Amino acid sequence: MTNLPDPSRFAHVTDWVFDLDNTLYPHHGNLFSQIDVKMTAYVSELLHLPREEARLLQKELYRDHGTTLRGLMERYQIDPDDFLEKVHDIDYSWIEPDAALGEAIRALPGRKFIFTNGNRGHAERAARQLGILDHFEDIFDIVAAGLQPKPSKESYDLFVALHAIAGPNAVMFEDLARNLLVPKELGMTTVLIVPRNFEPTFSEIWERDAGREDHVDYVTDDLTSFLRAILAPATP
Repeated sequence: MTNLPDPSRFAHVTDWVFDLDNTLYPHHGNLFSQIDVKMTAYVSELLHLPREEARLLQKELYRDHGTTLRGLMERYQIDPDDFLEKVHDIDYSWIEPDAALGEAIRALPGRKFIFTNGNRGHAERAARQLGILDHFEDIFDIVAAGLQPKPSKESYDLFVALHAIAGPNAVMFEDLARNLLVPKELGMTTVLIVPRNFEPTFSEIWERDAGREDHVDYVTDDLTSFLRAILAPATP
């Protein structure tokens, strides 16, 4: 499903901002599910908890603090570099190169950015596996954000200041509606990426974003087709 855009509504856009996990690569690639397992294992080892107890705590930290990392830092004063290195030690061959997506991103006029709650190394490896890394101006990761994860406003403020982005001239693509709230307030056009045909995912109920769609301008389950529609010549 998708509500395809009118290309004229994107004619002013000079900056294209993409989340990474479950946005640039699809939900069914299940790359983030590996990270999810690694985070549970990290909590289990750190606190000497059985896996099921560790998973419940991990999700509590995610729910209460925005990310598992932020929760672990605030409650247990962990080393964020150690956490980021261990949870991103995954197999990137789970995602397939996407030449069509790469061509669509390359053709977009203006600058392109990856804005992720993961770290730069993870974003680079995933984007390289997809075959799209070279199309981006920069990767703004959780370290660049001062370890303040989306949807924290501080994270977006640092991003737009660093790259001199004017909200009304930008569009943001995200798989979590709550992460589009601040971009919408900044004047950005917002696009929510949903699973293909709303396939079930590993996400728990609080990771879905019921009732937050007021900040979403477009919804699509096919990012490549959406970008191609933006690039389509205007109808006379």
